Amino acid sequence: MKISAQEEYGLRCLLRLAKAPQHTLTLPEIAAAEGMSVPYVAKLMAVMRDAGLIDSLRGRCGGYRLSRPPEEIGLGSLLLTLGEPLYDEGGYCQRHSGTAPHGVCVHQNDCSLRALWATLEQWMRGTLNQITLADLMEHEGRIVELLRARLATTVFDAGQPLIPLGVRSR
Repeated sequence: MKISAQEEYGLRCLLRLAKAPQHTLTLPEIAAAEGMSVPYVAKLMAVMRDAGLIDSLRGRCGGYRLSRPPEEIGLGSLLLTLGEPLYDEGGYCQRHSGTAPHGVCVHQNDCSLRALWATLEQWMRGTLNQITLADLMEHEGRIVELLRARLATTVFDAGQPLIPLGVRSR
């Protein structure tokens, strides 16, 4: 998995807003604080506003603020808003069909790779959603400890097979 610039910078902009809960921040303020251009920050903020993550206020005291508390913003859905999933079931086989006729993957009926990517996507998204924007506001020295404790039970959920919906095991 590779984190895109849009995911990284969008997350940084949201963290900046989370650290100023009593204020709205303007595009120039966010851009200056994060070392980004105002047009790029405007693009990121538009994406996050459309997703309902932030509110924009017009006028003299206008700017941007989180639309809900940082404790309610999970990283899985946030990163999905800013980027793309690791595995997108709809269209995956067509995009990776090779030279097969009619764009159908030659492994369509029995694909261990499809099962692998679907399982990893499901696990990763669920795991990331257990980490919130509020968690990322912790001191850097505390974050690893916090994440270990939070994620310890999710690596292998007791009694739950890691088989995504729609994929049959043999």
